[in-house]
Amino acid sequence: MKKPTAGGAVSTVVDMGTEALSAAVSVARRAGEAIRPGASHAQETEPRWHVMTVCASADEVAPGGKLPEPLARLGDAIDTQLRPAPGDRGTELASRLHDKEHAGPRGTSERETGDDPVQELRTALREAKALVETGEILLPDWPPTNRPTVTGRPLDKMIEKARGGGRL
Repeated sequence: MKKPTAGGAVSTVVDMGTEALSAAVSVARRAGEAIRPGASHAQETEPRWHVMTVCASADEVAPGGKLPEPLARLGDAIDTQLRPAPGDRGTELASRLHDKEHAGPRGTSERETGDDPVQELRTALREAKALVETGEILLPDWPPTNRPTVTGRPLDKMIEKARGGGRL
């Protein structure tokens, strides 16, 4: 009687590993192709639209055509559109900077010094959404949960900057 060899099981495992690796490479390649065209906004000639869905009707978002105070404060520097959100889920509030000089990516130094008008627009959109939905501008860092220590100060600064970028 001939003993069974482990070669059959080993080759099956190797084949499965090869197929899994091939599938992973294929997925990564497709993901890279999907990301690549939109990854850089360096060629943009028009400022980008920034859109928020507000859980309110257009009349509640801009009563009498008057924008919420955070956006109204930007005045003629922005273009704004209101449109129904998909699925009857409120109103899409879209804004962009009017000036074409602000198209494309912003530099790190502009973001860090607070001189980036795109960050200001994004902050105004978030504040407008909060104002319409809750009646107040909610602050992520108040009341503070950390102590004013050496390690707490960098966290405070990061939270302050996150309001314009939407993330830490």
